[in-house]
Amino acid sequence: MLDAVLADDHSNLDEMATGAFSSPFHFSRQVSRGAGESPVALRRRVLLERAAWLLQHGRTVTEVAFDSGYESVDGFARAFTRAFGHSPGRAASTATPAEHSHWLPAPNGIHFHSPTVLYVDNGTPTTESAGDVLMLMVRHDLDDVEVLLDAAKGVDDDDWTRRRLPGHEPLHWNGPEESLSQVMSHLVVDKQPWLATIEGADMPPDPPSDLPALVELHRDLTPRWLALVRDIDRRNAWQDRVIDALCDPPESFLLSQIVAHVLTFSAHRRQLARWMLRDTGVDVGAAALDPDPIMWHRKHSGGF
Repeated sequence: MLDAVLADDHSNLDEMATGAFSSPFHFSRQVSRGAGESPVALRRRVLLERAAWLLQHGRTVTEVAFDSGYESVDGFARAFTRAFGHSPGRAASTATPAEHSHWLPAPNGIHFHSPTVLYVDNGTPTTESAGDVLMLMVRHDLDDVEVLLDAAKGVDDDDWTRRRLPGHEPLHWNGPEESLSQVMSHLVVDKQPWLATIEGADMPPDPPSDLPALVELHRDLTPRWLALVRDIDRRNAWQDRVIDALCDPPESFLLSQIVAHVLTFSAHRRQLARWMLRDTGVDVGAAALDPDPIMWHRKHSGGF
């Protein structure tokens, strides 16, 4: 799968999937699950690492920009600066680059190392051990949401939007959660503002409510959320604080509080979604829809 992600002639997800003899959906899911990073994000990051290495070894910014697949030098410079925090010109002027100074933060230990080598740091796990309770809960949550989204594909439009719990609003500032569509939307979307706040990104647009868009958004958010939690844990940054200046008045949150909040309300919504799916006639007793993290872990770890 790494070969397919990083092959020179595979510039988009469809080409990567074709190279691995897979559908784009299954290819993306397998890479994201195994590497904690989507194929497109993994390729973009490794190519930017290669770009930094080439600049440090004498290539010009213009050469590297087009060699990295960008249509303009300005577009490359913006992407490079956003990733590394400094311009490509500064990387090019580094006379004696420090070892691994061209690496970007990664959730999987996979980095560009030299013109012909990928470096895989075995110190960063890509699967969760039975001893890491937090990451078991985070991975189970993400996988379970994916299972529920898949189950909802058999629900018609009327059942998708029907109000089954009039007045249900677990968080008064977050809007109603009366229908399956609203519950599933919150399950997927509510990680997005926290990611934007912590990453310093722009706040996301109005969230989607249709199922295909939610599936795509969940596929995009999963590796980002995994990478974020792993990075916080690796740095033991649970007591770090972010301030949401968009709140009135501004409000501060510990990173530990944010992750605990997401896991708590996601668990509530996943069980509520199962009840609503059962009400539409979906067989939530099927093994694939078992909500128990014990059964999930047995299935994915291959043991007991």
